[in-house]
Amino acid sequence: MSAETEAPGYGNKDGYIWLNGEFVPWRSANVHILTHALHYGSSVFEGERAYAGKIFANRKHTLRLIESAHQLDIDINFTPDEIEKAKDDIMKLNGLSDAYVRPVAWRGVGEDMGVASQKNPCNLAIATWEWGRYYGSDDNSDEIKGIKLDISDWQRPSEKTIPSHAKASGLYMICTISKHRAQQKGYSDALMFDYRGYVAEATGANIFFVKNGEVHTPLPDCFLNGITRQTVLELLRKRDVKVYERHIMPSELEEFEQCWLTGTAAEVEPVGQIRDYRFEVGELAKLMVADYSKLVRS
Repeated sequence: MSAETEAPGYGNKDGYIWLNGEFVPWRSANVHILTHALHYGSSVFEGERAYAGKIFANRKHTLRLIESAHQLDIDINFTPDEIEKAKDDIMKLNGLSDAYVRPVAWRGVGEDMGVASQKNPCNLAIATWEWGRYYGSDDNSDEIKGIKLDISDWQRPSEKTIPSHAKASGLYMICTISKHRAQQKGYSDALMFDYRGYVAEATGANIFFVKNGEVHTPLPDCFLNGITRQTVLELLRKRDVKVYERHIMPSELEEFEQCWLTGTAAEVEPVGQIRDYRFEVGELAKLMVADYSKLVRS
């Protein structure tokens, strides 16, 4: 066994991972060191949550995975129905009903070992595990206090330089760096601006703001338009809340009263502070937490 296989954590769990149509024991679900995705970032993935055995927005996640793979020239040789059956099968095999689901598709090892790799096979795997609150909790209180965000030095790049609407693994490199720096300073995450200087998103979640009872959220023209983001927009409109999807300047942060993040892993997470800017965990933020929780469990 390699040192990585022996290490505790996600590489050393009981259960199975679905891999190219087969159920593989968790600890044996490995790839070769010369896998193309490891060297060149040719990988896409999804993050999904199941509640009481039902994956929320299942088909939307499946179709986005396939589209992301298409944008990176990765062939997923399974139909949407086959992928969704595999998700259901692996959850049942692992005895999970409330779970996080991670499909990942990548270009593997083969005849090519350069940037071009059309001769290399593509792979699809699905792992699932129990995963609680994404941002953790400082105590056992039910009170929603709001997390703290730093501001990253890295910016989301132009849509002309990357496939910005694909959920591609390589796009998260600067997110990892940004979140590491934020955590080292005592923050939960980091807010990122885009290449033009507009407010964009957190490292793995979209962001919303409230001012005078109206909601403002960045226009996702160079970053992922999250499925949870779209869901929360629908919830807001059902409550007849006015929503502005637009470019937001950093100077506007001091004008906003409430703030929250959205993402499949994060769900709806109120924000209490972005560096020196402070926000209340107000009624609208609490409503969105409750409305989303009710929807995904309905």
